[in-house]
Order: sequence, then C-alpha cells, then structure tokens
Amino acid sequence: MDHTRDPCPWVALNDFGGAFCMGAIGGAVWHGVKGFRNSPYGERRIGALTAIKARAPVLGGNFGVWGGLFSTFDCAVKGLRKKEDPYNAIIAGFFTGGALAIRGGAKAARNSAIGCAVLLGVIEGVGIGFQRMMAGNTKLELPPPSAPPSESGKTGFPAVA
Repeated sequence: MDHTRDPCPWVALNDFGGAFCMGAIGGAVWHGVKGFRNSPYGERRIGALTAIKARAPVLGGNFGVWGGLFSTFDCAVKGLRKKEDPYNAIIAGFFTGGALAIRGGAKAARNSAIGCAVLLGVIEGVGIGFQRMMAGNTKLELPPPSAPPSESGKTGFPAVA
C-alpha cells in the first residue's frame, strides 16, 4: 500500500479539490478565449469575463465530481483487492465512467464505463512505459575488465627497461 498519502477518506476529498481547481483553471482559460473570440469587437474583454464567470465553475464542478468519484472507487478497489497496482485505476475508471453515465441508461453506462476503463488503461500503460524508459537511463555501467598481468614480471605493472 502507498503510505505516502493520507488515509482514503481524506484522499478522496483532496482529489476532489484538486480536480475542481484543475477544471476551473482550465475552464477559465478555455472559456475566456472562447468568450473573447465570440464577442463583438468593442466588448471582447467583458465577453471573456462573462464567459469565465458563467462556465468555468461548472467545468470545475464536473472535473471535481469525476475526480472525487474516481478517488472513492480507487480507494474501495484497493481495500477490496488489498493490492496496489495499475489494475486498481482501470477498475476504478470503469466504475466511475459507469456511475457518471447511469442516468443515460444501461447502454450509455456500459459504453462510458468501457471507454473510461480503456482511457485509464492507456494512461497507466504510458506511465509504466515512461518509468521503464527512465529506469534504463539510471543503470550504472561497469568499467571494462582490466587486462591480465603481463608475462614479463607477472606483477601486473608494465616492465621498466
């Protein structure tokens, strides 16, 4: 188990807050540019600020719900499996995608669950690939083997004439 983080109930709240901030900041940038571009020439700054105030908190909330649910399911899967491996994130992604799409019906929940699990599988796979790639750079190389002692003096030092 990963003992560097807080216990699971606090991790879920922490991840909810982090995901909310990430979504709100990203939403402010995205909707600010979008509001600026779609406003009339003289009112672009006002249009950007209006779009940010109206839409960035919504996107932050959506990210926060996803992050909180994912973290909650991740903690639950870790507790059930008693293991710490990439499959936990894939399973938690499956449940998160399904839970968020359940209001759309069984077919939508199934498709969203599979899509979210595949996305998390790709993310975990890329993370493992980068870890292996970077671990190869830290291997120490042994020095080349030394030459056997010379036959002249059998001391290992070159003969002095």
